[in-house]
Amino acid sequence: MPTFTALTTLDSRQQAEALALAMERLTPEPTGIGTFEVEDGSGTWEVGGYFEGEPDLAGLALLAELHGARPFAVSELPETDWVAHVRRELSPVEAGRFFVYGGHDADRVPEGREPLLIEAAMAFGTGHHGTTQGCLRALDRLANDGFTARAVADIGCGTAVLAMAAARIWRARILASDVDAVAVEVARVNLAANGLADRVACVEAEGVDHPDLRAAAPFDLIFANILMGPLISLAPDLSAALAPGGHVILSGVLNEQADEVIEVYRVAGNSLIHREVIGEWTTTTLRKSV
Repeated sequence: MPTFTALTTLDSRQQAEALALAMERLTPEPTGIGTFEVEDGSGTWEVGGYFEGEPDLAGLALLAELHGARPFAVSELPETDWVAHVRRELSPVEAGRFFVYGGHDADRVPEGREPLLIEAAMAFGTGHHGTTQGCLRALDRLANDGFTARAVADIGCGTAVLAMAAARIWRARILASDVDAVAVEVARVNLAANGLADRVACVEAEGVDHPDLRAAAPFDLIFANILMGPLISLAPDLSAALAPGGHVILSGVLNEQADEVIEVYRVAGNSLIHREVIGEWTTTTLRKSV
């Protein structure tokens, strides 16, 4: 069955969210709806819907008119085996001592590297994104400087690639959490595939709001590779969960947002020790005051 997309833009988040809600009542109903801020500093928001079958063009036009949106651009997507496509396109990633690869590249793991198997079907957190690479490099840098963690938390873990990287180099108590139940299940699958199921515990949680995370705190190292908004709102909780002298590695932050995030964490008691830019993304490493 062909898949269609319908995309439009609006001038505010409030308008975008209202339009997305209204799209849920269309017939045929979209199989997925997303709202995204266009990352060009314009304040423009994009709303997109996916449909199995041609959408109601008249209905979309009416919704665009009612919500002050530009006319929807409707396109039919070619039928593609996306997993096979991703496997062809995604080559292994090297980040410090870590080698992130898919099962189809198992014979390419170099000697002396820390292997992290992430299947292409579970694409968020394969290591190809600048935020994930930045976090892996930051971890490698800390380890090279002699830092050792006894307790680690990977907040917003996705595939759990960061938690697995920590488990490859330290015998530590490691917890991975995500607000998305599907991501938690993906993390568990990846842990099993890497032989690390008994080394990392996965929980569904918002931030550090879970009994297992509270019991394991304080942490010597916290990863938070999410987005600017959640990072800022979580700053007090993450800082409170960090041991004195512990480190927090933050990413998911656009370069122009980094200074604001760093300042929020400075006010919460952390000092910047390193920042790295990869493409349009910044990864920062901060240390909590003793």
